[in-house]
Amino acid sequence: MGASAVAALLRPLRVEAKALDSGPRHGLSIFGELKYPKGFAHFDYVDPKAPKGGTLSEMPSVSAYNASLLTFDTLNGYILKGNAPVRLDLIFDTLMARAFDEPDAVYGLVAESVEVMEKGDRLIFRLREGARFHDGTKLTAEDAAFSFMLLKTKGHPLISLNLREMKKAEALDARTLAVTFTGKQTRDLAIFVAGTLPIFSKAFYTAHKFEATLEPPLASGPYKIGAFKAGDNITYERVADYWARDLNVNVGSWNFDRVRFEFYRDRTSGFEAFSAGHYLFREEFTSKVWATQYDFPAVKDGRVKLLTLPDHTPSGAQGWFINARREKFADSRVREALTLAFDFEWTNKNLFYGLYKRTSSFFENSPMRAEGLPGADEMKLLRGGMENLGRPAPQRQGRGADGRISRRRSGVPEGRGALRQEFAADRHRGEIAACRLGAISGSPQAI
Repeated sequence: MGASAVAALLRPLRVEAKALDSGPRHGLSIFGELKYPKGFAHFDYVDPKAPKGGTLSEMPSVSAYNASLLTFDTLNGYILKGNAPVRLDLIFDTLMARAFDEPDAVYGLVAESVEVMEKGDRLIFRLREGARFHDGTKLTAEDAAFSFMLLKTKGHPLISLNLREMKKAEALDARTLAVTFTGKQTRDLAIFVAGTLPIFSKAFYTAHKFEATLEPPLASGPYKIGAFKAGDNITYERVADYWARDLNVNVGSWNFDRVRFEFYRDRTSGFEAFSAGHYLFREEFTSKVWATQYDFPAVKDGRVKLLTLPDHTPSGAQGWFINARREKFADSRVREALTLAFDFEWTNKNLFYGLYKRTSSFFENSPMRAEGLPGADEMKLLRGGMENLGRPAPQRQGRGADGRISRRRSGVPEGRGALRQEFAADRHRGEIAACRLGAISGSPQAI
């Protein structure tokens, strides 16, 4: 998009923030109203009577910042240096807690309320009286302000870059925290600050350097670090007297007494360990493994249950991204021809065991995914030949060749012949040096 289109998208955000200047609130949301009213009992997706106990052990599958899926050598997961274990967020509290049945909403955890002021450029958080760290010391606004400014200056780049437009965080008194933005912030920065940033103990990080270390930090969350062996495994232990265990945002959550992560250098050895019973839960991401290798004895006798669960989380994208700045790809017909030449149905059937679904949006599986054709307001933003962005990908028969689709809208005449791409590889630079499209007479041929 051009600058004018971006400006058109950003203008309404200030109006939306202004509408929030209406006194203390129990939560924040970027898009629309909060689902849960003040004083709600618990989130709809939890069982408030869920039993507590037991151990969940698993191989890591999701990481953030400097966390590694394969090993770890530090217990500081909020800096660039080192490899941290996954899920260190389990030991830290945040100002507010995410609601996972809303796209963006957060509700009071350490903060009992938040007030949006100055058209969204200033947030005033009122902290709960009983918030405390695991050693019993009080968690105050001074700790929160210290943490946010520390992360802004010394945090992992994915954090510090996000906080560029946070001007300052300051404690107005022991229970009141003010966060001020520059006025140039993105609309999700408030949610990032309130619902993602951990709150450290100022006393702990005054006595200890904020650096890579294997010394467990003082925290305040539902779990604490238990036994661990660097590079091999780590166990998080549930804090029985966790100060916020009865808050509505926590009711029905944090039910396992212990959560243990086992680290393996590759997913193949991790799979062998799972099939031998060394850990209890595994997410599978490889279609071939899922289709051909889950036939070991524990599966056959029912000790291992195979479940394909509906996924309602936003999906990432896998594919080829064409650099339109290169002369050989500047013609939109060339880029479209490459798209048309890709036979997803054949690839899915023959290489991926029919387990993939094709995405049609960068925001697939989320409320931000575009549905249907662009509306009048959207069409105003689609300039310079972008009006056909809403066309769906072609459906193939999975035969690996379809000359009619390949010729469609590509500037290649209908009739005999097939679209053919010829690539000349530059051996020295290792890149495609030329791309020629042409109608080759004769029988249609696979592309």
